[in-house]
Amino acid sequence: MDISVLGGLVVRENGVSITPTAPKPRQVLAMLAFRADQIVSVSALTEELWGSRPPRSARATLQTYVLQLRELIGTALAQDPADAPARSAKDVLVTMPGGYLLNTSGGRSDVREFELLAGTGYRAMDAGDFPAAARQLRDALSLWSGAALADVQTGALLSMEVRRLEETRLCALDQRIDADLRLGRHRELLGELSVLVSRYPTHETLHGQFMLALHRSGRRTEALETYQRLRRALVRELGLEPSAALRRLQRSVLMAGPETAAQDTQATAHGADRGVRVGQGAL
Repeated sequence: MDISVLGGLVVRENGVSITPTAPKPRQVLAMLAFRADQIVSVSALTEELWGSRPPRSARATLQTYVLQLRELIGTALAQDPADAPARSAKDVLVTMPGGYLLNTSGGRSDVREFELLAGTGYRAMDAGDFPAAARQLRDALSLWSGAALADVQTGALLSMEVRRLEETRLCALDQRIDADLRLGRHRELLGELSVLVSRYPTHETLHGQFMLALHRSGRRTEALETYQRLRRALVRELGLEPSAALRRLQRSVLMAGPETAAQDTQATAHGADRGVRVGQGAL
């Protein structure tokens, strides 16, 4: 089974889509796909579908959605090789005590791949291997084709999973940009960072990285203007001043050359003293 949630929801068995078009069964499949090879309780599925006030018919309706998914799975299983062990839809979408489990039979999940590649990239950063870190993190980020579950109606539980994934995506992006800055790729980053700071107007780390890339590219005035835009956004939206790390970076840009600024502000590329603040919008 191949599962993709880093963008639209796509689940395939034997290369055949088992993703329903109806919103509620699609929501059930998304829950099972997010927790593939793990039991998803009936109570969790019910909460996701109907919140805190499920209808009296919730359990029977959920069973209907499961049957619809199994019909799609059964069609896909017809493509199994003739010499393969016989499987039924119930072997793939398994009824367990208290819930259901989507059995991938060791198949691919883009979330698992992303987390594995990102973890390898973080370890390379910690070891000072910036070329490997940039490569691994770029590969991890390339798995995303848009916002997670962009085409799925999400309830409270899936919305929480989507937010968690978006945070991990932003963390990987931050680290990849940091690795590229350490490799001297500041000019190549200017276009990307210009878009990112517009999408995340109160994100200190991205603004600090943009300031550093601008300054190293000889664009000191624009680096200082970037700081002022960030400060106005923080005061207006959060009632906060920029962190000490960002203020140090501003002083370095005002008083020093690019090399000194870089040495004084490496901590900024890892996140400001107050932590990462994320503005509105999706990548």
